[in-house]
Amino acid sequence: MTAESPREHWDAVYGNKDSREVSWFQPSADVSARLVGGQPGSVVDVGAGASVLVDELLAAGRSDLTLLDVSRAALAETRRRLGTRADEVAFVVGDVLDWDPGRTYDCWHDRAVFHFLTDPVRQQQYVATAARAVRPGGALVLGTFGPDGPTSCSGLPTARWAPEELAAVFAEHASLEHAETEVHRTPWGSEQQFTWVVLRRTSA
Repeated sequence: MTAESPREHWDAVYGNKDSREVSWFQPSADVSARLVGGQPGSVVDVGAGASVLVDELLAAGRSDLTLLDVSRAALAETRRRLGTRADEVAFVVGDVLDWDPGRTYDCWHDRAVFHFLTDPVRQQQYVATAARAVRPGGALVLGTFGPDGPTSCSGLPTARWAPEELAAVFAEHASLEHAETEVHRTPWGSEQQFTWVVLRRTSA
């Protein structure tokens, strides 16, 4: 039996569930919007899924927004939700581990993709893509499960990260500028600890 690909897995998740009923659902992307909002310029939202972050960025007057996700179904939901405003956003179906950005961005945002990478080799693939995609001086805004967060999500194992651990993984290309902890409440009321960091892309 062939192993399920990431695209098949996430298309099934978004195809079989209401996006408001998944554990990572947020009616408002408060922390993401605040941290990304502090970074001017272009934004790529990695693993954007059906997140409302793009709605909030558009409402704030932001432009040059790119949404990257492995799930075509998730991005299709966002496109429908945005209506005519979808024309103001670039939608990219792809896996961050083998994505060729083809340009640089001022801000890279990822809430809950990196923590699915439990293999150090895959983590370094991600870091390499981020280094190519973010201009020197730009920002990486990452949200992952924290040290007391879940060990699995959506049937997949997850890694848990402290701010200094994330900083160490990205140290060749970025330096830690800000860190905070969030307690996310799922639609059914359970709590999940998230670590958030803002990393500043260096010239290395």
